[in-house]
Amino acid sequence: MQKWFLVVFIGALALNSWAQRTNSSQISEMEWGADFKLHVKFSNDSTTIHDIKGLYHSTSADYANSGQVTYYPVMLDNAFVEALKDREIDSFVDSAQTMAQQQQKMKTLWSALHYQIGGGFIHFVNCLVYTFESGNLSLTAPLMKRPHSDWKPKPMTESYKRTQKWEYYAPVNQELAQKEYKLKLKKNQLGDLALLPSAFTQMFLTTNQKAYDALLLQKKTHELAIIDMVKLLVGANYLGQEQIDYIQASVLKAVMQYNANNLPSVIIFDDFDAAVAMTLTGDGYKIDKIVFNNELDIAPEAMNQRIERMEGIIKQINETNKKVFEKNLKSYYQ
Repeated sequence: MQKWFLVVFIGALALNSWAQRTNSSQISEMEWGADFKLHVKFSNDSTTIHDIKGLYHSTSADYANSGQVTYYPVMLDNAFVEALKDREIDSFVDSAQTMAQQQQKMKTLWSALHYQIGGGFIHFVNCLVYTFESGNLSLTAPLMKRPHSDWKPKPMTESYKRTQKWEYYAPVNQELAQKEYKLKLKKNQLGDLALLPSAFTQMFLTTNQKAYDALLLQKKTHELAIIDMVKLLVGANYLGQEQIDYIQASVLKAVMQYNANNLPSVIIFDDFDAAVAMTLTGDGYKIDKIVFNNELDIAPEAMNQRIERMEGIIKQINETNKKVFEKNLKSYYQ
C-alpha cells in the first residue's frame, strides 16, 4: 500500500513540478555593518538583516578533529533539490524490477533515506531535521503507533524488555528515550547516534518531558525537530518496514516541497572574523559568499589568504565527512 502511495504521490508532483521550480533569490551583496548586523541584499532587491550574535558560530574546534563529522545548519542547495526531483520522479515510475530492487534498499531507515537523497551523514541529518521542522514527519503519526498486545515472548527478549513501555516505534517520552540512549551508550550500540553533533545530543539529554512540553507550547519547531530526530535514531533499529516507508515518504515530500526562497544560511567563522553564506550540495558544503568584519582595513593579499584558507577548510571538512560516512556506512544498519 505504501509503495502505491509513493507512486501516486510522485506522479502528482510530476504534473505540477514546473510550478514549484522557482529561482531562489541569489545574494547580490553582503555587508558587515558597524551595528554588529549582517545586511544581505538579494538579486530581486529584497533585503534582510541578521544579528551576528544570533547566527551559528564556527571556530577551529569545529574542524580541528579530522576524524569527526562537522555539521553546519545550512539550507539545501537549489540545484540539489531540483536534481532530486528529477531523479525521484523518474525512479518511481520505473519497472517492477526496479521497484523490487528499491525494496531491497529500503530495509533500514539509513538505507531508505540514503537511497532517496544520496550524500553522506550530513545530508541524512539535515533532511531529517528539516522534515520534522516542516511538519511532514511526526513520531506520533498513526503509522508510528505500536499495536496493543498482551503477548510476551518466552523466553523474554532483550528488545522486548527495552521497548515494552513504548507507545510508538520511537520512544516519544523523554525519560524513556533518554534511558534507551544511555543503555545504547553503555553497551556501545550508539551507531549513527555517535555521529550527531554534540549540541544535538546535549539538547536531547538535558530536556526533560516538562521542558519538552513547554517547547511544544512555545512552538519552538527547530529545537523540537532536533530532539525528535535524536529520538527517531534512538529507536531506529526497532522500526518495521511500514514505519521506514512512512519516514521515507515524509522526507521525500519535505524535500520535494523545499522552499527554494528560504533565507540563506550564514555561518560566522570567528577565527577569520568572517560571515560565510553556505549551502549543502550533493557533494557537501559550498561557500556562496564571504564578507569580513572591517573589510576596508584588511589588505587584499591578506583577504585572499583568508578566503583560500576557508575554502581549504570546507574542502577538508567535505573530504573528512565523506570518509567518516564511508567508514560507518556498513557498521550499524545491517
